[in-house]
Amino acid sequence: MKKQIKYHKKIKRPIHYFSEESLKNGQKLTPMEIIRYLEDFKTLHLGKEVSKKSESISIKIPELLFTVFKRKAELEGIPYQTKIKKLMKEWTLH
Repeated sequence: MKKQIKYHKKIKRPIHYFSEESLKNGQKLTPMEIIRYLEDFKTLHLGKEVSKKSESISIKIPELLFTVFKRKAELEGIPYQTKIKKLMKEWTLH
């Protein structure tokens, strides 16, 4: 079961739903790790990033995979780099 993130209609704040697996894994965290996770979640979803600086990266991806990824992003109407960032953001919250 995948974790869902929805936004409260009136106050536009994220509501975080956890899967059973996520809750089980969360029980292994220390209180400080839980606080850090919640702070990171708030930062990512409320746009209050401490640093708006971006990191440039270089990555080797098989040509066909990259071509298909770019085409799929284009079909969704989203630039492929934006799609990569969105996937990274979703993955870090999983």
